[in-house]
Amino acid sequence: MNAPRHLTIRDVSSELARSLKAEARRRGTSLNQTVKDLLAKALGIDSPEEFDNGLSALAGTWTADDLKEFERVTGAFEEIDDELWR
Repeated sequence: MNAPRHLTIRDVSSELARSLKAEARRRGTSLNQTVKDLLAKALGIDSPEEFDNGLSALAGTWTADDLKEFERVTGAFEEIDDELWR
């Protein structure tokens, strides 16, 4: 394995810098690690990681009453509007 290299990237736009910092905060990693992860992924050399959509904290938290209420308020989405399908 080659020794790690240091790179400097110049003339980064303010928008890109803000977006990278926001992504680092979202991931809870350093800006350096975030940039390395994003570059590796873009180049297809990243190690496969498990996809996390952030919803795992909600899994299994509904009660039977929560489900009933959800089905009640979203029931209209199950109805087919014949007028729209003509």
